[in-house]
Amino acid sequence: MSRYTPAEIEARWQAAWEKDEVFKAVRNADRPKYYVLEMFPYPSGRIHMGHVRNYTMGDVIARYKIATGHNVLHPMGWDAFGMPAENAAMATGGHPKDWTYSNIADMRDQMKPLGLSIDWSREFATCDPEYYGQQQALFLDFLEKGLVYRKNAVVNWDPVDMTVLANEQVEAGRGWRSGALVERRELTQWFFKISDHSEELLDALDGLDNWPAKVKLMQSNWIGRSRGLQFAFSTIDAPEGHDRIEVYTTRPDTLMGASFIGISPDHPLARTLERDDESIAAFNAECRKGGTTEEAIETAPKLGLDTGIRVRHPFDTGHELPVYIANFILMDYGTGAIFGCPAHDQRDFEFAKKYDLPIIATFLPSEDSSEELTEAYVPQKSEQVFYNRGFAGEAQQTGDEGIEAAIAFCEANGVGQGVTKFRLRDWGLSRQRYWGCPIPVVHCDSCGVVPEKKENLPIELPYDVTLDVPGNPLDRHPTWRNTTCPACGAEARRETDTMDTFVDSSWYFARFTAPHADTPTNMEDAAYWMNVDQYIGGIEHAILHLLYSRFFARAMHITGHLPASAVEPFDALFTQGMVTHEIYQTRDEKGRLVYHLPEEVTEGKLADGREVEIIPSAKMSKSKKNVVDPLGIIDRFGADTARWFVLSDSPPERDVEWTAAGAEAAYKHLSRVWNICDRIAGMDRDAPGEGDEDLRRALHKTIHDVTMGIESFGFNAAIAKLYAFTGTLQKSKASHEAQREAIMVLAQLMSPMTPHLSEDIWHHQGGEGLVTTAPWPQADEALLVDDTVTLPIQINGKRRAEIQVPADMDRAEIEKIALGHEAVIRTLGGAAPKKVIVVPGRIVNVVA
Repeated sequence: MSRYTPAEIEARWQAAWEKDEVFKAVRNADRPKYYVLEMFPYPSGRIHMGHVRNYTMGDVIARYKIATGHNVLHPMGWDAFGMPAENAAMATGGHPKDWTYSNIADMRDQMKPLGLSIDWSREFATCDPEYYGQQQALFLDFLEKGLVYRKNAVVNWDPVDMTVLANEQVEAGRGWRSGALVERRELTQWFFKISDHSEELLDALDGLDNWPAKVKLMQSNWIGRSRGLQFAFSTIDAPEGHDRIEVYTTRPDTLMGASFIGISPDHPLARTLERDDESIAAFNAECRKGGTTEEAIETAPKLGLDTGIRVRHPFDTGHELPVYIANFILMDYGTGAIFGCPAHDQRDFEFAKKYDLPIIATFLPSEDSSEELTEAYVPQKSEQVFYNRGFAGEAQQTGDEGIEAAIAFCEANGVGQGVTKFRLRDWGLSRQRYWGCPIPVVHCDSCGVVPEKKENLPIELPYDVTLDVPGNPLDRHPTWRNTTCPACGAEARRETDTMDTFVDSSWYFARFTAPHADTPTNMEDAAYWMNVDQYIGGIEHAILHLLYSRFFARAMHITGHLPASAVEPFDALFTQGMVTHEIYQTRDEKGRLVYHLPEEVTEGKLADGREVEIIPSAKMSKSKKNVVDPLGIIDRFGADTARWFVLSDSPPERDVEWTAAGAEAAYKHLSRVWNICDRIAGMDRDAPGEGDEDLRRALHKTIHDVTMGIESFGFNAAIAKLYAFTGTLQKSKASHEAQREAIMVLAQLMSPMTPHLSEDIWHHQGGEGLVTTAPWPQADEALLVDDTVTLPIQINGKRRAEIQVPADMDRAEIEKIALGHEAVIRTLGGAAPKKVIVVPGRIVNVVA
């Protein structure tokens, strides 16, 4: 008997696939296409088991589609710009480019042994000038169509790293890298006009039938459509030009409970006041030290400053409200001004208590409720409330009814207009960093901001930079920064901001359709390959990456780079679970935690005999050392074992716990499959067998079930069926012909999961060509129907026996057999049954 030798067979079959260019994607109008894509990785330098699981899932789909006759595009690239490369360069004294490309080479070498069906000829990194040069071309086209613009904006500013931070890079009010307290600062920034597409992006979610509901809900909440009232308060004794304060509110039903007006420190009125009032200027400056994220605003102490200005209530002009500058109001959300209704908003309630402002209840839970509130009363929109003040009169209404009644009343009385607004803000893309895509514009004293000429693209990053001081080194690089104006030829300066790295990943899926084209896309290739039929990635990208990609697809259609059919780029989305592992820890002599790698622990102990504390499984983390090196697993057990295990242990949308015992069990199973193959090859081909028909029936049921499992992303369910059939085949006494057919079909069914072993079995049994390109087996419908069925017999509601009858037997015959059963005869005791109910294929009920 020969042995299962993964190290030998995996290298051999990978070489065969590469030699035959099995996975090279070439446009072919005569074949149906299928585009499967996993979210491309950041080149950190090492792959982990999460990568293995993610890419194996995509590989199963890709290989299955190849077998079902599809022309498959399955590419790979690298999301390669960003701060980690700069961090590494600063830590080591190296260069971000060298660090990045070295990591890419390492990770490619680690991924290839997995045997993934990737077309490596399409590989690119987003830091390749060929890629970001086309991104710069897209930027210029967007600029021409008004999809990108420049304006002053309040941003998160890290005073240590001296760069703008996205909201997601601010953690507890501090920069995610430096740890410095983030400040608000007004800078001139570039923005994508994503907000113009808010309604379309929101409404189109309803058509994404093959997206997870939770992802669509997260996007819907982020876009945030709301119905409200836009109106203005008239000011008293305000500076010239500030006779009105515009407000947008989603709760106009609380307007009669207003007790103050709040404006942002960056509101035009606040900026006017700070010019002549040092105390206001100091207060505004202090407010701007806070971050702009919702978390930062909600957790910071609520501070306000009475400006001395008053406004008139629109429905009671004798009622004057104070105007406060408040640190919890952002200028770029709504109008930068609110009216405070402390009775029905907890934040306003706390603010009113702090500054001794009135608390006026507009509605209450019931007619006899007290107006003395100890906290804000904020009903659900579906909750009925009693209006004791305001537009609706003394009537019970739900929140939605009250809001619409308030809008109608205000419109009828000339106070504002009902409008629909969206939470989604324009996408600020400017970053004061080196390792990113340069923004292709120049600043000319005569011409202003001038787009670079396309023939001058790419605007490449200079290599000779220093990262030893904070700030953007492009600002300190005169030979790169100083240039000539593309319009007039005069001296000018390049834009030194680079693009947010989300830009890089917002169109890479389109570039994969023609990665070597001298334009961002080739429309013939894009029309053929797009959309991505199956996109796979983590739930952590559910909002921004997917939302930005959806916007980019629309913008690329507007600028002529994608067909109209591709404005929703991902037809189906799957978000996989994580790979987890136990954490092993001890404590040093000072009581500090020390973490240990899994390979350092044997039966709960270290090599020196010390016992470790075992913490339940958690996401694999380098800092906790609960990581498993995929290459170590491949060296020990083979890639097919790693692939089989990460797919078999749990549904793909859930986390899977990696255990050494599980990996060993997977390896033993694959060895058993090989041994069955070897046994069948040595059988006497002329010897009679028994049970051929039963084996074929079991085989075709397995074909059906595995096919359904793969098509529904139920990989673990498909593998469970393969386990079961392997057991059936191992025990079978069928003829050589029947068993050879079974092992070859088993190889085909396992091929998407364990491609190397399957190729070897196929070859060992004399299969033609490669199993990878062999047509997928089809289940014979006739063999899926059982010839006999087992029917339980219930007597007076209790199961007493069962009978086996032909599947097509009629009711009368089934009744005769059931009444002749020993258990029924004994129970009836010679009496006739009161009733017999036969449900063919299901059950026989006897009432004695």
